[in-house]
Amino acid sequence: MTYRILVVEDDKEILEGISIYLRNQGYEVLQAADGVEGLARIEAAEEVHLAIVDVMMPRMDGISMTMKLREKHDFPVIFLSAKSEEIDKIAGLNIGGDDYIAKPFAPMELLARIHSQLRRYARYLALLSGGAGAEAGKSTRHAVGGLELDEETVDVGVDGVPVRLTPLEFKILALLIRHPGRVFPADEIYERIWNDRAVSTDTIMVHIRNIREKIEINPKQPKYLKVVWGVGYKIEKQ
Repeated sequence: MTYRILVVEDDKEILEGISIYLRNQGYEVLQAADGVEGLARIEAAEEVHLAIVDVMMPRMDGISMTMKLREKHDFPVIFLSAKSEEIDKIAGLNIGGDDYIAKPFAPMELLARIHSQLRRYARYLALLSGGAGAEAGKSTRHAVGGLELDEETVDVGVDGVPVRLTPLEFKILALLIRHPGRVFPADEIYERIWNDRAVSTDTIMVHIRNIREKIEINPKQPKYLKVVWGVGYKIEKQ
């Protein structure tokens, strides 16, 4: 399978450099110079499997673009931004970004992050298409109170109302709901979901907050997804 990657970057040298490197790795590459053009490329393409999006761009920035694409699309988004723009990292992850890499970056680091995101997305697509069945004798459906999650159909609902999660949010919630009452430290969640050593767990905090916004009636007084301060996160037994 040839993956199609969209690169959205207003610096032409960076745009061309990333594109050449990705094509040399066998990826199909779409290019855009800003968020408006990026959204147009997505709508015109048959399918996009991953987007690399600069944060600061004219006409429409990367944050605004990702907010718009998340209304329809679940493919991974990796943000590019300057090291000094830490606020952009938090904002980007808050609105549905999957990873963040600071400029300047080594091509091999970007490639490793792309590979990791595409592996995860491929598993997610396989689940959606029914390509990955349940383990023998093992249920894929989990329920805690009114919260329900089905790993085979990739469905989530609260009190019968469907909830739309990103692939990463789904994986985090699935991990927690499989073990109601167990507290998972943030670094363990990171290492299980990303299959990598946890260097910073800020992204876990952001994804947990996003999940809460979607599954809790009152995210400030959560019923299901609880924080155990100084320890980690858990799904409360009902």
